[in-house]
Amino acid sequence: MKYAKAQDVLPEDIVKIIQQYVDGKYLYVPRKDDTHVAWGEKSGIRNSLKVRNNEIYQKYISGSTIDELTHEYYLSEKSIRRIITQERLLGS
Repeated sequence: MKYAKAQDVLPEDIVKIIQQYVDGKYLYVPRKDDTHVAWGEKSGIRNSLKVRNNEIYQKYISGSTIDELTHEYYLSEKSIRRIITQERLLGS
């Protein structure tokens, strides 16, 4: 997220109104609902994690042990177990 100076993007009268409420403080303005994207969608990491998690699950049901998967993917045992449980519930 990039910061923008209020006086550079807003009309002066709106800046004065905002200053009445949050003078000199940082203010977060959320995206409009129709322009909001979920975490990781813009960078593609969300999809990469889906692929990775499905791969972990497929290897697990094909016989890989949790210990083998923790070493292969550099994840904790707890994380591998969570991924397996989630993928099982999704019916992968």
